[in-house]
Amino acid sequence: MSDDKTMKLVTNLDRPAIEGKLGQLHAAAKGKGLADLAQLFSGVEGMPRAAIEQRVHNAQKWLAGKSEHGDIAALLDLVEMNLKNLK
Repeated sequence: MSDDKTMKLVTNLDRPAIEGKLGQLHAAAKGKGLADLAQLFSGVEGMPRAAIEQRVHNAQKWLAGKSEHGDIAALLDLVEMNLKNLK
């Protein structure tokens, strides 16, 4: 049996769902000892869209080339696809 996981692409997340995913990112990064990355997703509730977008893009740059954190990168990609839904 393969260990490959398929991420369900959901593009209709609303603000509470996006903020929930950001909370998951915070916990995942913290759990892997990635304090700098985790800090990007601390206190994002109610933050303006542009600020969240900047944090997501900064995190993606930070994770570039770090395949050992593919699970975090995949969740981050899901959030990025839904940023357009932030109101």
